[in-house]
Amino acid sequence: MAKGVKLALAGEGGQGVQSVAMIITEAAYEDGREALYIPNFGVEQRGGVSVAYVQISDEPIGSPKFKTADIVIALSDRAVRRTKRYVDKNTTFVYDSGIEGVEDDLPTHAAKVLGIPAIKVAKEELHPRVFNIIIMGAVIGATGVVDLDRAKQAIEKKLGYKFEKDPKLRDLNFKAMERGIELVKKEL
Repeated sequence: MAKGVKLALAGEGGQGVQSVAMIITEAAYEDGREALYIPNFGVEQRGGVSVAYVQISDEPIGSPKFKTADIVIALSDRAVRRTKRYVDKNTTFVYDSGIEGVEDDLPTHAAKVLGIPAIKVAKEELHPRVFNIIIMGAVIGATGVVDLDRAKQAIEKKLGYKFEKDPKLRDLNFKAMERGIELVKKEL
């Protein structure tokens, strides 16, 4: 498990960036770790770039702000451009490989740049609505910031009311998270 991790997750409004950040933060908190989540919404709830800043540590977190992240997740072309400022030579930059036309915008100074086909996998293998949970799995796979069981408990806490109405959703979300871990580990 990582000692301390700084995450910047960004996407278009409605892609579930804030939900992923909340679930990861909840999982870390329930694991007894220090966890801090700061949302930054675009101009519109749907349609603007939404950024979530997350810090998880075994020690007290001194400041809610950070200049560079350990991992940046960008889910749209605008998110790729917006999050490059949080990248340095130690950052792992993860983006959806299905985003067209971002090759020239990807950070060249990152430690690693990983393209994963999250949207494609969601549409072709699972369901488009679990795209963000695939991304959550990618975060977990790339950082080890929370373990899979704790993440599943946090998803259960956040979405349990939906799972009661449709139990198949639980398995779908858990498969999506596991698939995200597989996708990023394959790239690492």
